[in-house]
Amino acid sequence: MLTIGYIGNGKSTNRYHLPFVQQRDHIKVKTIYRRSPERDQWDKMEGVHYTTDLEELLQDKEIQLIVICTRYDSHYEYAKQVLAHDKHCLVEKPFMETSEQAKEIFALAKEKGLIIQAYQNRRFDSDFLTVQKVIEEGKVGELLEVEMHFDYYRPHVPESVNSFNAAASFLYEHGCHTLDQVVSYFGKPDHVYYDVRQLLGPGRMNDYFDLDLYYGKLKVSVKSSYFRLKSRPSFVVYGTKGCFVKQTKDRQEEHLKLFHMPDHDDFGVDTLEHYGVLTSIDEEGTVHEETVKSVNGDYGRVYDDLYEAVINGKEKAITDQETLWQMEMLETGVKHLK
Repeated sequence: MLTIGYIGNGKSTNRYHLPFVQQRDHIKVKTIYRRSPERDQWDKMEGVHYTTDLEELLQDKEIQLIVICTRYDSHYEYAKQVLAHDKHCLVEKPFMETSEQAKEIFALAKEKGLIIQAYQNRRFDSDFLTVQKVIEEGKVGELLEVEMHFDYYRPHVPESVNSFNAAASFLYEHGCHTLDQVVSYFGKPDHVYYDVRQLLGPGRMNDYFDLDLYYGKLKVSVKSSYFRLKSRPSFVVYGTKGCFVKQTKDRQEEHLKLFHMPDHDDFGVDTLEHYGVLTSIDEEGTVHEETVKSVNGDYGRVYDDLYEAVINGKEKAITDQETLWQMEMLETGVKHLK
């Protein structure tokens, strides 16, 4: 049994973590710490102890791992405290505010023989897993280009912000999902081209980014905007023999927002209308078009990997180096903005 506790009792803990942990018999949630119980907006989890005493959580010898689900600007200090108390640690995204903070935290964990990593649940998005399946089946031929889009039409958001904060930028908040997907599958890029903008001008929020990551002849483009009235496809894959288009995103977040939880058999599952389309050409020059059934996603697989690492001593799936590559790209992308 892996016994865990949480720092933070807001949306992150209750929407993106606990519903998946509750589906795993080999993980026990013992304690949740929150500073302000008067702000609790979520139903309490049965059998879990809630506290306003952080030391009570940190000093509990039964708890092996603590999950940090707080604002990005508290991750660094909380992570240091968790490691200082000889606990393994899982940290929500963005992992840290800077790559230097991340390096320090990883070094401290290594020195103490502990595991710390980011909660990169989007590695287990259905659309991303389906793209991997299509690539590996080889029907698109040699891979040439991958486009990844994460679009909104929410102009009220950037229009309401009159300052710029690097660690709270659009690139940090959403690039931490998509850039992690890229490095987890393709590794470190040879070089990166950055187009990160404030469409409303200096002194406003970052509301657009377009990064091109190059791997030899392969280009992977990661694009997002707050001003897309019609969203671009979630993924488009081009190869020498075909292409694959996945129009819609993973549905886990959609279902969580509707309180349709992972205990339902159809949770996060694509139906026929959400399937991607593969178009390819065979040796005779005949073009084929087929609908590709989506691979089911599961954010909880982050916890499965952590269980194996903490309890069975296996290597963690989300490596320090991958997180550092991502952090360095986030920093570089926004450094010119003011």
